[in-house]
Amino acid sequence: MEDAKNYDSSTEDILSYPATNLRARRVPDVPLDVDDDFIQKHLNDPYIDLAKPFRASTDSMELSDKKMQQMMYAPSEMDTESNFDTSDRYSTSRAESRNSTALEFDDESPYPEVRAAVSSTDDPQMPVNTFRMWFLGIVFSILVSAINQFFGARYPSVYISGIVLSVQHIRLRWSFNPGPFTIKEHVCITIMANVVVGGAYATDIIATQRLFYNQQVPYGYQILLCLGSQVLGFSLGGLLRQFVVWPSSMVWPGALVNAALFNTLHKNYGHRDRGHITRERFFLYAFLGSFAYYFLPGYLFTALSIFNWVCWIAPNNIPVNALFGTSTGLGMGIFTFDWSMIAYIGSPLVTPWWSELNTIVSLVIQFFILVPILYFSNAFNTAYLPISAPISFDNTGAPYDVSQVVTDGQFDNAKYLAYSPVFIPATLCIAYASSFAAFSAVFVHTFLWFRRDIARRFRSSLKDERDVHSRLMQVYREVPWSWYTAIGVIAMVFFLISVHLVPTGFPVWAAVLAFFLSSLLSLPMAMLQAITNQQVGNIQVFFELIGGYVLQNARQAIAFSGDMKLGHYMKIPPRLMFAIQTVAVTFSCFTVTLVQNWMFANIEDYCSSDQKDGFTCPSTNTFATSSLIWGGVGPARMFSIGRAYNPLLYFYLIGAILPIPFYLLARRFPLSFWRYINIPVFFGGVGAIPPASGINYTSWAAVGFVFNYCIRRFHFRWWMRYNYILSAALDAGVAVGVIVIFFALQFPRGGINLPWWGNSVYENTADWMGLPLKLPDGPTFGPSSWA
Repeated sequence: MEDAKNYDSSTEDILSYPATNLRARRVPDVPLDVDDDFIQKHLNDPYIDLAKPFRASTDSMELSDKKMQQMMYAPSEMDTESNFDTSDRYSTSRAESRNSTALEFDDESPYPEVRAAVSSTDDPQMPVNTFRMWFLGIVFSILVSAINQFFGARYPSVYISGIVLSVQHIRLRWSFNPGPFTIKEHVCITIMANVVVGGAYATDIIATQRLFYNQQVPYGYQILLCLGSQVLGFSLGGLLRQFVVWPSSMVWPGALVNAALFNTLHKNYGHRDRGHITRERFFLYAFLGSFAYYFLPGYLFTALSIFNWVCWIAPNNIPVNALFGTSTGLGMGIFTFDWSMIAYIGSPLVTPWWSELNTIVSLVIQFFILVPILYFSNAFNTAYLPISAPISFDNTGAPYDVSQVVTDGQFDNAKYLAYSPVFIPATLCIAYASSFAAFSAVFVHTFLWFRRDIARRFRSSLKDERDVHSRLMQVYREVPWSWYTAIGVIAMVFFLISVHLVPTGFPVWAAVLAFFLSSLLSLPMAMLQAITNQQVGNIQVFFELIGGYVLQNARQAIAFSGDMKLGHYMKIPPRLMFAIQTVAVTFSCFTVTLVQNWMFANIEDYCSSDQKDGFTCPSTNTFATSSLIWGGVGPARMFSIGRAYNPLLYFYLIGAILPIPFYLLARRFPLSFWRYINIPVFFGGVGAIPPASGINYTSWAAVGFVFNYCIRRFHFRWWMRYNYILSAALDAGVAVGVIVIFFALQFPRGGINLPWWGNSVYENTADWMGLPLKLPDGPTFGPSSWA
């Protein structure tokens, strides 16, 4: 036996669980002197290093005052926005708390990611429910809803994100009430804007009914549909609190970025260590650098963003373009110099490295190996199409024209038989297969890893949580379950009335079934995102497969849960959180429907492909095409036994089986890497392909490896101090840069173009033109007849 590891002053060693005596073994196993109960209890928590569990003795926790100060960032003696004295928490008179293993659970979060971003103090007397907060929150909710709804219909689009508002609000120092602009007011305003950033999914349904099916949609129907679908998600999110908000193990890495930014902007999270730049100044420098740099790949030299550099060398070589292209290729070019491309699927500085590793391994196996095999062997007739595209095609290789199979807004089988079956590219084949596997894997994985936690939390309350943040939140009155249930029932009534009022052909029973399935999925999907920062978004294909109509409910529930976790971290009173989210959603629904109706009435050729100002409604067209392909042509003609794409359904079985052996391996070898293999993330993490390409994932994983593995492992203090601040600064700089470029350079008077090689080289390639590997021998390819 070796002696226990001696602790030095490094943050990583002291903040992690005390090391135990381990026996050197070639085969990963549980040493005899490790507490097996602790191992099994925390086996499903990848943020805890099981190689360093608690020991029975607390001798290793006896730290000197000097080491204790080095162990954590010392908070300010007096909060700058309140009169709450924080000095007692870390005073030398509390030595007894340092000599207890309860330190990590009671006085600090057990997770370094949380400690790096979230303050473990609170002042319940800090002003938050103020007129200023409500006024600014409602104003920004309306403005963000209107701007994103307006420009969301345009290509290229501009998108006002919550991170931009977080930076701007801090400048609003004016006041209708005495006292400074507090951090809690700032959080509430940003949450109100965050709730409405994504707009309302129902607007695509409304536009599709008007444009593609020529249905009359009264304004009352629009409001009821919008309120029903949005508030249902909010209700689901509230009912998930005890599973995905209160537990400390539900980290929500995305919320940590906002928490770190709030604490940085308000200067109330700690003194700067001597010899280090302050977080505020670091954020400012990184933000300005990101903003200035984005002009290079975003406007001056856009080839640095696309960066399909291999295709520049061989622009007409179709196999090379298929593999290395980034428009209709697989994107094997590895890297890009545009942060918006790197962070296209989320900030790599936020997602844990083990989660990124699951995703990148999936990318290599499924899209860099399996897709080329399918494509170059012409499986499913994919060689007659581009290797990657987010749309379907007809038997001439052209995009599928939905108008060819519609009569008076209804699918016409005779026209379909005279036109063409549906063909999908190789990447879309694997994307559908991955979504099928992710659906079954989510349920099996959740049952294996979290069944005991879920069962226990059905019987638990906030008072049962030992986490410091849950303990601090107990001073506030919790929202009764009946509030979320009541608002959910009202929203469901609104939704069912809207479906019944307009002859959509969608029966009420189907709406209830779809809502039930969305509710069933919301818990495991929310738990996965809370732990991995990865949303299994491609599960939506399952809803399309069964004719789902309210698939957005699960997504809304997850988004609302994430905002609730941010409020939990920032100590926002729960009942106030309920009120601000409800008000923001309500104002948003009225705003987006009014703006959309105004656009229909005042913009010429709105949503047409040749609209002169670019208002072509890309998301609405995609939604309309999906509604016809899945609801008109239908999955029976594509996936039934004997149909072309039926083999893809076997991925349901693969997704259900694969989690089992990795779970058993993790149980047998709990100190090994097996516990970090997450099959739902493996299949669901690549859900953005297409339209994303491999270059988005490889560059994302490369940056994540540098920061969340190398720097976190070898420069842990820097990582704790600056990692999340850097992520927020890079995102904010790019977001502001996009807005400035759009409004100052691209939008006015037709825009200012820079026609030179660096902005056009990628356009003169087979990748950009979407050329297929093969051309049909005749006018069409595929079967000569279909049903």
